Formats: sequence, C-alpha cells, structure tokens
Amino acid sequence: MKAIPFSYVARNLWVRRVTTLLTAGGMALVIFVFTVVLMMSEGIRATLVATGQPDNILVLRKGAGAEINSGISRDQAAIIESLPGIATNKEGKALISKEPVVLNNLPKRSNGKPSNVTLRGTSALGLELRPQVKMIEGRMFRPGTSEIIAGRSISRGFRGTGLGETLHFAQRDWVVVGIFDSGKTGFDSEIWGDNEQMMAAFRRNAYSTIVFRLNDPTATTALQTAITNDPRLQIDAKPEIQFYAEQSEALATFIRILGLSLSVIFSIGAIVGAMITMFAAVAQRIGEIGTLRALGFRRSAVLVAFLSESLLLSLVGGVIGLFAASWMQAVDISTTNFQTFSELAFQFKLNGEIIFKTLMFSLIMGFIGGFIPAWRASRMKIVDCLRAS
Repeated sequence: MKAIPFSYVARNLWVRRVTTLLTAGGMALVIFVFTVVLMMSEGIRATLVATGQPDNILVLRKGAGAEINSGISRDQAAIIESLPGIATNKEGKALISKEPVVLNNLPKRSNGKPSNVTLRGTSALGLELRPQVKMIEGRMFRPGTSEIIAGRSISRGFRGTGLGETLHFAQRDWVVVGIFDSGKTGFDSEIWGDNEQMMAAFRRNAYSTIVFRLNDPTATTALQTAITNDPRLQIDAKPEIQFYAEQSEALATFIRILGLSLSVIFSIGAIVGAMITMFAAVAQRIGEIGTLRALGFRRSAVLVAFLSESLLLSLVGGVIGLFAASWMQAVDISTTNFQTFSELAFQFKLNGEIIFKTLMFSLIMGFIGGFIPAWRASRMKIVDCLRAS
C-alpha cells in the first residue's frame, strides 16, 4: 500500500494553525488535569513511603490502622525492648524509641482556620533512628522539658510553630526551640517533643507505637513469628517503610479515582472538539481527497493520513498540557490524610510512568475523536469528490 507522506499530514495542521491551536488547547487543559492528578497521587505516595526507613521495625497494637488509634502498654514495651537482635548505637544504647502520637488542633497562618497536626513524643534515639531528619534552625529539645521542635512544613504553615514561639496545649506552654527538615517526608508535617513529657501532659499510660532497628534486617520474619507466638504481645510488627506505604494507599487511591473520573468527563468535550475539527478538515479538503484517490492512494491510505492528523493534533495538546503540569512540581501543597486525620504536606511528583500514561491518554483521545471523520474521508468516491470540488 502506497502511504501518504507524513509531511502532508503535518502541513495540513500548520495551514489551519489557528484551529489546530484552539483544539490542541482544549486537549491540553484535559491533559493538564489528568497529569496533575497523577502527580498528586504519586507525590503523596512518595512522601509517605520515603518517611519510613527500610531497616526500621514499627510496632502497633494488633488491628490498629494508624498510630493515633494504637496503644502499647509499658509492660509490653518492656518485653519488646528485651527482644534479641535489637541494634545498638556507638554508646551501647538499644536503638528503640517508645512514642506517643496524638493530634492537636492548630490555626493556619494563611487564614486562621484550624487543622489537625500530629504531635509525636520521641527522644534522641528516635532522631537517630531517622537519619533523614536534620535540624535546620535552633536545637534539639532537652529531655524532661516542655520544649518542642517543629517540622519545616508545620513551621511555615501554622501559627505559633515558628522558632522561639510558644504553643499552649495539654494545659501547658510548649516552647519551639528548633525546626527540622526530614527531606520532604511525612515527618515535615509533625511536631516532636519529649516522649515522657507528652505522656504526662496528655495523661497517657500507653505508648502509641514503638520503633526499633534490628542488627540483621533479614531477621524480620523470625521476629514477627516470635511476637505472634508470644501471648503477652497482642501487637503487629512490620518494616517501617511498609507501614507508611500502606498509609498512603487510601488517600492516593481516592485522589486518583476522583481526578481520573473528572478527566474522563472533561475528555468527552475535548474528543468532541477534535471530532468537529477533523470533520471540518474533511469538508474543506474534499477536492484533495478526490485528487489523492485519483493518484492511486487507496482508501486505507486516506484513513491512515486523516487519523494520523488527529493523533498528531492530540499529541501537540498532550505535550502542551504535560509541559504546563510539570511546573506544578515547584508547588508545595497540604491535605488531610484519611488514615490519621492530620495535615500532610507534599509536593507534586512527575516521573516517566506518568509521562507515558499522559501521552497515551492524549493519543487515545485523538484516536477516538479522529476515527469517524477519517473513516468518512476514506469512504468518499473519487467522482463525487472531484465533482464537489
């Protein structure tokens, strides 16, 4: 089969460049929404997954879906602390952190509206277990005091959380003595203080979670078996990175489903626009179609040429929308995590998989919008085309 040159297809789009840009612009808006949704979902997932360390083990009450509804008694904590295989630091201290986790309502700097913020009781060992956490302003809180440190995102977004400011909660005044950066992970959305002071202030007699590191990461399965076989420990132990990956699923899935549903609805308009554009192109070029057929080009060649034109049009729109969406990576945004009901700051994230899905979605719109006009063009008779011209 003799094919119509691709240069002919591209030239026709350039000749009708105003119509081409308007149609491509409509497709670009749909692609922008589609890409941003995928970037948002990936940003949430990447933020929470990066929060966990692959060599840390996190312990929760059996059946607890999040740290805020977990409870581990001091007796259970002592048993966990005595388990064999827990790593130690240079000073010979076991790398284990017993942490209460609670929510506190704080007003936002932007509009004064309250939102839940995660408060975590921890220690110097807890900081050691999370090497991605670095102090960027001030200092670490002193054990046994009502001093706290705030994550970078919290410090920027909430009143009273800046360096040197004071927060009042749990019938105490807490002084912010430091700001930390956890490398764009979920800890940036938390406030940390001394674990025992947090327990006393919130009148807790049980920890929410325990985090520790094993000497041998391959011993995780044996440890989980030992915990399951101990009737005194009604708890679940899992790698920290697995826990935070599970935490991201509900929110990321919800955003992805909602956003993709909207994208599909918007894409109907873009497909109709592409179809109208291609029908207009066919109507304006009836004489050209007749000439091409008279020169020996078969119906299938005409079909492929007009369909290629529609696909190229959609690809232009896809590239424009993708380029516009890529700038969203510079934007910081926050939302409520469904698992913890607390504020979670994250960034939009673009990767190769999202780029591939975006361009495929664009081409699908172009194929659907262009097939019927291309089919109509290919079915025209040579005599009718030449007579109409």
